[in-house]
Amino acid sequence: MRSRILAFGMGICVAVLAAPLPARSQQDTKPSAQPDAKAAQEGAKIIAQYVKATGGAQALARIHTLSIQGTVTGSAAGAGPSDINSGTYTLDTKLPNRYYSELVFGGKRWIEAYNGKSAWHEDAAGNPVTMVSDDSLETQFESQIANTRLLELKKNKVDAAFIGHASVQGKDALEVELTSATRVKRELYFDPQTHLLVEESGVADRMPTRIFFSEYRPEKEIRLPWKIELHRGEDVCTIDVTSAAVNGPIGERVFDLPLALQVKLPDLKALFKEIDDNQKAIDKVKENYAGIRTEEETEYDSNGKAKNHELKEYSFFYFDGEEISTLTKKDGKLLSDAEEQREIANANKRVEEIRKRQTKRDAKDEKAKEEGKEEKNNDDPGIEVFLRTCQFVNPRRERFRGQDVLVFDFEGNPEYKPRSWEERIVQKLAGVVWVDEKVHDVARLEAYFVGDAKIVGGLLATVQKGTGFVFEQEYVNNEVWLPTYEEAQGGARVLLVKGFRFDSVTRYSDYKKYHVETSSVVGAPKPQ
Repeated sequence: MRSRILAFGMGICVAVLAAPLPARSQQDTKPSAQPDAKAAQEGAKIIAQYVKATGGAQALARIHTLSIQGTVTGSAAGAGPSDINSGTYTLDTKLPNRYYSELVFGGKRWIEAYNGKSAWHEDAAGNPVTMVSDDSLETQFESQIANTRLLELKKNKVDAAFIGHASVQGKDALEVELTSATRVKRELYFDPQTHLLVEESGVADRMPTRIFFSEYRPEKEIRLPWKIELHRGEDVCTIDVTSAAVNGPIGERVFDLPLALQVKLPDLKALFKEIDDNQKAIDKVKENYAGIRTEEETEYDSNGKAKNHELKEYSFFYFDGEEISTLTKKDGKLLSDAEEQREIANANKRVEEIRKRQTKRDAKDEKAKEEGKEEKNNDDPGIEVFLRTCQFVNPRRERFRGQDVLVFDFEGNPEYKPRSWEERIVQKLAGVVWVDEKVHDVARLEAYFVGDAKIVGGLLATVQKGTGFVFEQEYVNNEVWLPTYEEAQGGARVLLVKGFRFDSVTRYSDYKKYHVETSSVVGAPKPQ
């Protein structure tokens, strides 16, 4: 079986090719769409004024690294009104997307970091842990804002919309909402006279956070705030910047989990072979299970507004390692009798196709055995592609949803010259994998495209930079790994027409054991 990362990366490309061309909806031409376009234009104008006020696009674009140090004073949650705490603040950023923020204050330490592959923080016990889901996306977006400095928003797949006037610490401000390609939002507030950023609000590490900026001073060619007031949950503190270094040396290790927590990376070829061998056994056990799958897909227009949304529910079972599905509901409504019969017929057809494939495969294997030859495993190249084109770093052991797992980051090997379409796609991926070594399977993976993935040079389709996906499994009944969650977010362009953005979330539930009978009719699974 192919590596999970390769399979899902290819899966996104295949899904883009299979998707219908984005239609020009009526709302693209009706006046009702104008307020959104106007909000986007006003938002872009306000940010352009901010860019000019902080030094200009050329000066900001020349920033490759930024390091800020400061002292912290304030009152921590639970402290008395007269208790003043002190601490330190560090912020390091490095192109293209590295980010490290550390605040030591009131007996607490908050660290949030992103190394371009995985986001991590310290948990309540002070242990560094890899972030997942919304926490990871929030940190990644903060890293993107810090490194792009609000330049080339469209190129970086960030939408900006003017919301209106707001009050920030008793003064008038212009509110602009930023939305990332992964639908993470940040509220930015700008002074209408100076055009400088005076507040940023959002969520950090699951806590509502407001950051106020003031006392801007020049540092080389740009202007930076030298006083920052942070409201994080119930904690309030003031950061006085003591030093700011532009384009100073910052090593890659700054953004990784502490070296002391890392372990020796095992033989990945052997580990993946164990996972593959285990998957063959799992595919047999999976045939005793059926479940429910829901798919929610949303397509967005160029202004970030949802224009198409579908919700589908399927019942499914496994046959020869494949998922055989029948659609049962669409947008919350049951299918008609005729539609249900068509779904059953399609599932029957798929089962028969797989049976024919099984027969051919068995005959081929038998012939090879008679001739004393070992049939080549067609799945091995998938793993080899992954091992050839990627490099693996930052191995560590963590607890993930009650399981002990090996976690490691991966990214394309820049020294390897890809020789095929598969290799070019995989080399564009970066992310993080959680592996349960005890039962030999992938518990979770996150990956994204670090650059545009072009199919036939972009003439057929292009999966845009930043498009990402998530896959999760859980160990069911202490006998088999089964999928629980899949997600894809990003953008694409098909046949050189106007691009589109999409969100796709798939959830698996209600797994039940059943006895497979597929002689002629595929219907509801029969409980044991």
